[in-house]
Amino acid sequence: MNYAVKAEASSKSKASIHIKQSEISFGITPETADTLANPAELFLGSLSSCILKNVERFSTFMNFEYSRAEITINATRLEKPPRMDEINYELRIYSQDSNLNLDLLKKNIEKFGTIYNTVKISCTITGTIIKIAE
Repeated sequence: MNYAVKAEASSKSKASIHIKQSEISFGITPETADTLANPAELFLGSLSSCILKNVERFSTFMNFEYSRAEITINATRLEKPPRMDEINYELRIYSQDSNLNLDLLKKNIEKFGTIYNTVKISCTITGTIIKIAE
């Protein structure tokens, strides 16, 4: 598989990424730091979307139902060289399904997630999955 995106920036303003029919704005100046996502947050957003996509994917393979899932990711940035060092996530899955095997789901997410596997090569990722009955 191959992927392609297009991005553009306006000097002293903002930038955007164009992916298929989506446009994602992000900040490149101090003035947009409080209102637009920065590149590090987009990076973590990519990891978040990978994990959530795999929840949906594995709900079919593992035969469980859920009403929704949400993830919170926190990361530590090192200064020299500037990079992400430690990433921790908490994934909450809202489900009443007794077929939901959290340990197996976590194992599958960590084994088959494209972004997850790309990131774990360069930094530590830890996480927990919590089932919340509705």
